[in-house]
Amino acid sequence: MNKAWMIGALAMLGGPVLATAQAAERTEASQEAQAYIISPQNGEVVDTTFKVKFGLSGMGVAPAGVDVKHTGHHHLMVDMDELPAMDKPMGGDIIHFGGGQTETTVTLEPGEHTLQLILGDKSHIPHDPAVISKKITIRVKAD
Repeated sequence: MNKAWMIGALAMLGGPVLATAQAAERTEASQEAQAYIISPQNGEVVDTTFKVKFGLSGMGVAPAGVDVKHTGHHHLMVDMDELPAMDKPMGGDIIHFGGGQTETTVTLEPGEHTLQLILGDKSHIPHDPAVISKKITIRVKAD
């Protein structure tokens, strides 16, 4: 499997989004905005299939396509070393939650993995400034 992860149908409610080649205007974020992973916690040992709960303060959650000031939707980065381009829609290597979901179930192979959230605007483009969680490291135990 690509990057050793699979994701349940909930994550796909927002549909995949393909990045475009041209730069786009970024949506303003609230200066107080913070994205964070509620669970699992950094350093936690989890089963191969586990729930990830997303947190957001200082802004609201809205589905993709909804244009309301200081809102966005979550994107989950699994085992990514670099952040996406800040001026383009996030691509298929990032899991999109365009339906406004705030949690998902993920399945990963045993071993160490990283998880990080980034908020996207109505068009899946990171806000300005970008609203990015701390990267956490988890360990998936062998069954």
